[in-house]
Amino acid sequence: MKVAAGMESDLREAAAAVERQSNVLTAPVKDLTGELNRQPPRVVITCARGSSAHAATFAKHLFELRLGIPVAAAAPNIATVYRRELNLKDQLFLAISQSGRSDDLIESAMMARAAGAVTAAIVNDANSPLAEVCRIVLPLGAGNERSIAATKSFIASLAALLQLTASWTADAAMQLAHARLPDRLAQAGRLDWGSALAALSATDSLIAIGRGPTLAIAREAALKLKETCELHAEAFSAAEFHHGPIALISGAFPIVAFNPSDDAAGSVTALVADLRRKGARVLVAEPGNPQRDRLPVLQPAYPEADAICMVQSFYALLVKLAAERGTDADRPRHLQKVTRTR
Repeated sequence: MKVAAGMESDLREAAAAVERQSNVLTAPVKDLTGELNRQPPRVVITCARGSSAHAATFAKHLFELRLGIPVAAAAPNIATVYRRELNLKDQLFLAISQSGRSDDLIESAMMARAAGAVTAAIVNDANSPLAEVCRIVLPLGAGNERSIAATKSFIASLAALLQLTASWTADAAMQLAHARLPDRLAQAGRLDWGSALAALSATDSLIAIGRGPTLAIAREAALKLKETCELHAEAFSAAEFHHGPIALISGAFPIVAFNPSDDAAGSVTALVADLRRKGARVLVAEPGNPQRDRLPVLQPAYPEADAICMVQSFYALLVKLAAERGTDADRPRHLQKVTRTR
């Protein structure tokens, strides 16, 4: 049984990385939000791939809920393949990337800047080509990751988005939640999700469900299960699951539900109860007294920060699950650390 030492090390460093990041981001976040408050954009366009695209899902939730600004995901091939310039004058174009070296993100950012957008990059490598073509750089400061699968940098991306939104809205409660995040991440990494191991190690397929701030977490969980455990997993919104995918339900494969700590929790709870009536095995990450198929989480503090802590607990489970399934989570087959697409 091989334990993913690199991923485990990255997880232990995540809390400290977020704490360091806070200081590094203070000045560029202030510059960006000052400009955005002087001339608020009507829309935010995100541009990202892989785990960073799930961070963009988190950004969509934050910006639409906390700022009332619609968020859309860019289709990079509009720039790279079709060479079509979009009407983005004075809008925010936000690229999110660990490496900052994917050609489609770089060319999309160049197109957006030429079109008059406010271009910003949330990127781990502040000297990358993506950082060079964006006007404002928000460095993740996560440092090197030992594992090919991005975990520490994904958590840092979510933390950066929380800090950006807290500054943009001047929301004191969100600012406090962000300040408490390093300590809570350390606690979340110590929670024991081992009760899920038997069900997940014995299956070849599963479903991840989230809603609101945890939809991004469900999508990230499904991707990481594919990458590190060679396990087919698909993610759905609790609402979207009713529109077709619910026909898949049987006792053949388990479901992992990430229940948020906000107003969306009721719909996830109702779906879980319905799925269990239909015979599904549902593992639920939510607070409450320990019981069968409940995965422990920290007591709620702030919904978006709670979601970030939830993914830290999931990653700790992932290290054990990969070892149980006999896969190399640090070096997944067919993958490389920097993925360049166009």
